[in-house]
Amino acid sequence: MNLYQRVLDDGRFYAVLSAAGFSLKAIFVKLAYAAGPVDALTLLAMRMGLALPLFVWLLWLSRGEGGMTLGLGDGVRVLVLGMLGYYLSSLFDFYGLELISAGLERLILFSYPTLVLLLQTVILRERPGLRTLSAIGLCYLGLGIAFLNDLSATGGNAQVIQGAAWVFASAVTYALYYFGTGVMVRRLGSMRLAGLAGAASALMVLLHQGIAGEAVRLGELPGEIWFYALLMAMISTVLPIYWMALAIQRMGAPHTAAFGNLGPVITVFVAWLLLGEAISAYQAAGLALVLLGVSRLRSKAPASVQSGGAGAAG
Repeated sequence: MNLYQRVLDDGRFYAVLSAAGFSLKAIFVKLAYAAGPVDALTLLAMRMGLALPLFVWLLWLSRGEGGMTLGLGDGVRVLVLGMLGYYLSSLFDFYGLELISAGLERLILFSYPTLVLLLQTVILRERPGLRTLSAIGLCYLGLGIAFLNDLSATGGNAQVIQGAAWVFASAVTYALYYFGTGVMVRRLGSMRLAGLAGAASALMVLLHQGIAGEAVRLGELPGEIWFYALLMAMISTVLPIYWMALAIQRMGAPHTAAFGNLGPVITVFVAWLLLGEAISAYQAAGLALVLLGVSRLRSKAPASVQSGGAGAAG
């Protein structure tokens, strides 16, 4: 077996690609905002409109997963999951990225496993252990350090608070999405569910843009914005889902999830390289604490968190 074939058969290769793809989304959004006058809803509509044919491609690829026939109840659940995981979560995230740094955004989103476990505690009435509570505490201590660093760097700008609140709302809706995927993944298969939920959410976003969007003629937007929207649709939306599925097939969900820890690191580094975002000692400390907390949580997380660990909201 040659080197090329060994790489293609290695689940770690696809896990890294998936983590990198998801982590670059915030960078593409920031670059698109800098390229011209475009609002969050219009940019999201461009991204999801371009991603819609790719979600159909995922459905075509998933035809061999052997999932059950989609019933009316399943269809309703898919619509709800699509609304939570790809529509509302993405919209809130895009609003937040208008106001805060890409690095802080990625750290807030990366903490969504803590919210999934808190939902599990409340809804299933499962009391968390000391290890879980300490891991959640580490996550939020790290987030607090990173947030206060950004807040002080902007002189206490209220936009940082507002932007962080939008992104945290994105993490909450994404946690609700992941909490609801467990049964549906077993019934339909992960790739098929992602294709269905993604396609449904794309139609929701396009309908929202058509009804409530600003009077912006898409043809008049700079080509550079369309380019970044295309990169978001391909590299940071659909292909990472496909790469994650390939990684899980080769080495399982827990090992794939471990590579998700690369995501915030990649985002912070690329934001420094392309966007000029500073990397302070406080931000590095916050990042380390969040990574440590999430890593400890995943060893105790439900399968739905582990299977999505390489990804991120929005």
